Amino acid sequence: MKNENKTTVFLVDDDAVFLKSLEIEFIHHTDYVVETFATGELCIANLAKIKPDVIILDYQLDGIDKDAMNGIETLDKIKAKNPEIPVIMLSSQDKIEVAVSCMHHKAFDYVVKSETAFLRIQKNIAAFFHFKKIENELKWYMARM
Repeated sequence: MKNENKTTVFLVDDDAVFLKSLEIEFIHHTDYVVETFATGELCIANLAKIKPDVIILDYQLDGIDKDAMNGIETLDKIKAKNPEIPVIMLSSQDKIEVAVSCMHHKAFDYVVKSETAFLRIQKNIAAFFHFKKIENELKWYMARM
């Protein structure tokens, strides 16, 4: 059962070491509920059950099974099920083409895997919730006019 007062984050990455280190960072430095998945298929299968507030998704996702959905396919399925969930894409590739592709598929942002990735992800999550708060206030204000 989801704790209604806490933000739920899905971490999806086929690199077990990176996934575990990111999970530990979230557990030690945030108050979020963290769910981890090694494949896009597992993430999609759990979307309806757990209802994440944010998804951190690896771009490649082919380390476990070469036939597994990649990050873009997973992103497209997430957005088809719930376009409101912000998805932050992760990749070890520092290529503008990859970042642009992710943004074209409606990712909230793109973060390169590095020692500062966790801090950048935290800032993205905070920015998203700040944006949503402003958006909701604007809707409230416009409805009153």
